[in-house]
Amino acid sequence: MSSAVMPPHVLNIDDLRRVAKRRLPRAVFDYIDGGAEREITLRGNSRAFDGVIFRPRCAVSSPAYSLETTVLGTTLSMPILLAPVGSSRMFHPRGEEAAARAAGAAGTLYILSTLSGSLLEDVRRASPGPCWYQLYLLGGRDVATGAIARAREAGYSALVVTIDTRVAGLRERDIRNGVNELLTRRPWRMFPFVWQFAAKPRWLVRFLADGGLMKFPNVDLPGIGPMPYADVGTALEQSTVTWKDLEWVRAVWNGPIVVKGVHRGDDARRAIDAGASAVVVSNHGGRQLDGVHPTLRILPEVVSAVNGQIEVLFDGGIRSGADVAKALCLGARAVLVGRAYAYGLGADGEAGVARAIEILRTDLLRTIKLLGVGSVGELDASYVDAPAGWGVPGGVGIGSGAHPLQT
Repeated sequence: MSSAVMPPHVLNIDDLRRVAKRRLPRAVFDYIDGGAEREITLRGNSRAFDGVIFRPRCAVSSPAYSLETTVLGTTLSMPILLAPVGSSRMFHPRGEEAAARAAGAAGTLYILSTLSGSLLEDVRRASPGPCWYQLYLLGGRDVATGAIARAREAGYSALVVTIDTRVAGLRERDIRNGVNELLTRRPWRMFPFVWQFAAKPRWLVRFLADGGLMKFPNVDLPGIGPMPYADVGTALEQSTVTWKDLEWVRAVWNGPIVVKGVHRGDDARRAIDAGASAVVVSNHGGRQLDGVHPTLRILPEVVSAVNGQIEVLFDGGIRSGADVAKALCLGARAVLVGRAYAYGLGADGEAGVARAIEILRTDLLRTIKLLGVGSVGELDASYVDAPAGWGVPGGVGIGSGAHPLQT
């Protein structure tokens, strides 16, 4: 479970981030921490929460307080899901299994990335709770169909189809850290960058004991086997998901489909037409197209476009339970967290993930008590003010009061 003793001063997600930064090689930490190009969207995702102001109801009490919710008919202990994070095995040995186990123990849901270093069957067995499988069409339709069949047989309850990776974003930190050179496995190209791994001997020993540079065992390429760990940009470009693909994916899966990567209301409606059971408002954590709106800004537009026909989930910039509450007030059914638990995984393995979940859970519970509600299901737009223009394109702000930060 735990790779080290968690310092007693880890009180919030930023503290976990600092511990992870100390314990991981720079290239690995920056893979978690970084975004695309100038990282405008990466920063904007978190900063957007600062512009949403709470409006609590006071002098009220509740006989009990509950964070329990349902997502696609599954009861969860809290509206916080663990998002798909690729290559988690780099952060900690058997990282995907550790994260899934922590999620299940907390009564919530884990979503496994196609770009996982662990077999999807092993990850599913590790979790006592529900799991979803996130799908890229790497290797083409036949390879994806095989992975879908394995996920169904293993007991994954929904398929998450990511639609915003027609190419990989330009993640400059990875380039500066020599990731492309390291993947060549040519010593004269790797040498200038290997010091960052040698500087973290505890991580390096565990990484090598776990098998070293991993492959992607859930992308089983004909004649090759598990897809080697390499630059996935080319593979993604050759496996773009279109709305037409949702037809055959739906037929093969024959279960709930969640469309992840929705930026606009009209795309949300297209997802409904394609048979989606839910959408995830997401800009891939600011790792794809830089300069798009923060996801919190887009959430009300998508909620309005969906109009209750399917569930709306939210992803991007969550660092506290107060952030979770704001997303729920603006219409999200639940939120996905990625970096928040990835920092925990890098900081202290399964125990670090459990700590990240507990930080968010405790903070959310305190927030709903201070807002004057007894459960997360009571949260709505009356508990927040948001900047003018949030909502449908060209619309007005959310909430009933003037926004104090407007100019």
